[in-house]
Amino acid sequence: MSKKIAIIGAGPAGLTAAYLLGKAGEQVTVFEKDPQYVGGISRTESYKGYHFDIGGHRFFSKSKEVEDFWTEILGDEMLERPRSSRIYYNKKFFSYPLVAFEALNKLGIIESGLCVLSYLKAKAFPVKNPTNFEDWVVNQFGQRLFNIFFKTYTEKVWGISCKEISADWAAQRIKGLSLSSAIWNALFKPKGGGGDKDKVIKTLIDSFRYPKYGPGMMWETCAVKSKALGVQIEMNCGVKDISTADGKWTVHTTTDQSIGGFDYVLSSAPMRELIAHVSPRFPEKAFSSAAGLGYRDFLTVVLICKDEDAFTDNWIYIHDPSVKVGRIQNFKSWSPFMVPDPEMACYGLEYFCFEGDGLWTSSDETLINLAKKEIEQIGLTKDSAVVDGYVVRQPKAYPVYDHSYKENVEAVREALKSYPGLYLVGRNGMHKYNNQDHSMMTAMLAAKNIIAGKELYDLWDVNEDAEYHEGGDRGREETEKVLGRLVPEKINN
Repeated sequence: MSKKIAIIGAGPAGLTAAYLLGKAGEQVTVFEKDPQYVGGISRTESYKGYHFDIGGHRFFSKSKEVEDFWTEILGDEMLERPRSSRIYYNKKFFSYPLVAFEALNKLGIIESGLCVLSYLKAKAFPVKNPTNFEDWVVNQFGQRLFNIFFKTYTEKVWGISCKEISADWAAQRIKGLSLSSAIWNALFKPKGGGGDKDKVIKTLIDSFRYPKYGPGMMWETCAVKSKALGVQIEMNCGVKDISTADGKWTVHTTTDQSIGGFDYVLSSAPMRELIAHVSPRFPEKAFSSAAGLGYRDFLTVVLICKDEDAFTDNWIYIHDPSVKVGRIQNFKSWSPFMVPDPEMACYGLEYFCFEGDGLWTSSDETLINLAKKEIEQIGLTKDSAVVDGYVVRQPKAYPVYDHSYKENVEAVREALKSYPGLYLVGRNGMHKYNNQDHSMMTAMLAAKNIIAGKELYDLWDVNEDAEYHEGGDRGREETEKVLGRLVPEKINN
């Protein structure tokens, strides 16, 4: 007998689960509050034929299961793209990943020497058990390189001091990278083709796959294929609250519907929002812990320009405190299909902010004028080359890793044991600043548990590389019997 599942959110996690559960013959309903787009923060929006991402999304994973899923959905519509990115600092552009001698030349002999001495000092006298972002990065790179290449950009992203950001974020996002590993990679870059992805530092990859028309193409196609399997996707239909009684769940929507009889609910909605709207109410510790979680929002100002001063980077990190922009995307470099006119270019200037602050509430005209001024100041194009602009606001883009986040998430995780059938998946669902492959793997494991009818996998044991470690092959044979071809490859352990 098929099971009935509600999925909150049609982003990578929600649609991955919907597709796999649909293939298994389960009854699935997806509730998405956006009236038009699926994909969540991995959607691709369009304006006058120009396509642009909400941030850049590289399709690269150490998980073959995730890579196979992408291939199954889009096949030949995935392009192989070169990775090209730089850092803008002190009116100069530095290749990233590091090109050792270029960096040496641009920083100058004196500054480079001071950076090396600072690095050696950090190696000789590291901060023991670093708890904040600054101490963790200084241990890896030295104080001087931290100040040059990490501090300004990171504080733009988060809006708080690097001392207030948990070391967990650094360990997760730049895992395996230090000054020595970056220099080694620059001097002895592995030859292209083949290779062991498990040994690749994600921060240093030099190519990735990418859908022809942006990441939203992946999830739009996934939605179409899911519907063909019988999955219902309700657009413009947010969820106000969910309730459970007698082993069944009821979903109450913003369209004033109450749909009951669900055996499971998978939620990729922000943890803070979901926990506040579950009945029976979560225990006070978990309820207040969820309320204490923070988020960082951001907006993209899209500039459509004459392609006069083309640059080839996918994106550029802006480490200059004299401008507010934090990162600049070049959508044409992600894929030439993103820009309909070869004589034009399309750039996305990303501004990190808090919902409701001065940047967030500025008019589109004000933001477009700011972006035009700042991109000319940086030297990437001229104000006069800009022919049009567009603004996209993205609330809750990043779950904040402050010093209390881990304790808060753990309290919610513990309380979830008393709510059978409720799974939290994805970036905001689990309050984990992850890549989309991690979000997808949590959804894959949730789907496997549901299809098997038992808890074979703990979703919280998926690491940053979308690998499941804790349980190893626990339940593997039994899972394969249930899932058949849904498990084409062994989960890394």
